[in-house]
Amino acid sequence: MGFEMPYGVFFQMTKIQFPFRSSNYQPFLMPRKLFVLAGEVSGDMHAAGVIACLLDRRPDVRVFGIGGERLRGLGAELAYDTRQMSIMGFVDVLRHAGFLKKVIREMKALIMEEKPDVALLVDYPGMNLMMSRFLHDLGIPVIYYIAPQVWAWKEGRVRKIRETVDRLLVIFDFEVAFYRRHGVMAEFVGNPVIEELHEEPLHSSSDFRMVHGIEEGAVLVGLLPGSRRQEISMMLPEMLGAAGMLAGTRNAVFLLGRAPHLDYRWQEYAPGDSRIRIVECPGHDVMKYSSVALVTSGTATLEALCFGLPMVVVYRTGWLNYQIGKRLVKLKSISLANIVARGLGSSDQAVPELIQHEANAAGMAREVGLLLDDPVRAGLMRKELLEARDKLASASPSKAVSMVIEEYL
Repeated sequence: MGFEMPYGVFFQMTKIQFPFRSSNYQPFLMPRKLFVLAGEVSGDMHAAGVIACLLDRRPDVRVFGIGGERLRGLGAELAYDTRQMSIMGFVDVLRHAGFLKKVIREMKALIMEEKPDVALLVDYPGMNLMMSRFLHDLGIPVIYYIAPQVWAWKEGRVRKIRETVDRLLVIFDFEVAFYRRHGVMAEFVGNPVIEELHEEPLHSSSDFRMVHGIEEGAVLVGLLPGSRRQEISMMLPEMLGAAGMLAGTRNAVFLLGRAPHLDYRWQEYAPGDSRIRIVECPGHDVMKYSSVALVTSGTATLEALCFGLPMVVVYRTGWLNYQIGKRLVKLKSISLANIVARGLGSSDQAVPELIQHEANAAGMAREVGLLLDDPVRAGLMRKELLEARDKLASASPSKAVSMVIEEYL
């Protein structure tokens, strides 16, 4: 594993100074350098929105670091791809410790060679908080976008953020007060999910059904198993098991949302079950057209909230990961949908959650069936989720973050 493209020796870029001043004179600015570390698919998406806005006004900026397809499409020079960095859970991190140390070592060497003018760290706290210390010690300004969820667990990381991050840009309004209590001046820039959903094309439900050959009488049930292979292997078999149970009693078509970077056949997870009618489509189509959905906990629950989609949030992980996690995580609800809708410390839930051993096929089928059979409850859930969406609103968080970067360039 190595660099995608060789990094040569570049000239040190500086301002050219002249011994005179003129009303028409402006110093010649050589290209500036921005280091970006976005270790997940969602981070690549959010970082790409920022970089697109930045390059629109500052095409001279050279971007390098870690990212995915979207950053690469904007011309970023990537040493590692997000697909290589998709590691989750305590056990998986330990298993890949050698690789992660290698990445950190190479990123430090690259930063020493390139000497970026500013760094943009996006989410991915395990690695980014290590890099923030290194960057800070070199005197490189650190902008952290999508702050670590220290309000959920590992609150002690706040001290490192306070000591090493120059600008902390958060995407939930309640985070501002949390960080202020800990002596950190966080800035709420809005949530990028809202921004990205504004770009979605609009089609009618009838058009969607016609394109996929779905009759009008069939109820559409969404399946969103996650964006990582570990999540797929944990959640999709149970979701398909629930789909089989529901299909036995209802005229239902199941919309399976697929992350574009993952390649798998859903039939491998439900061999021989001919009752299930699956339509594979983008995740946002699942959220637009489903009556109710099973959603793996993560960013997808926030996106589903924005569509006002009645949902059942589910999550499973390995036994050891779960035992460690439940001792560290201090939240009463784990899904972002519930946290945004009902508040950080609330034990009430806007949407039901099935965690670990409860997240089985029978439990999923039962909760989805209850929502399908109770349109009043589903309607109230939809209304509450759409009202909660207003808490995320912002005209353009990507533009706001890019303007912060420009201040340091």
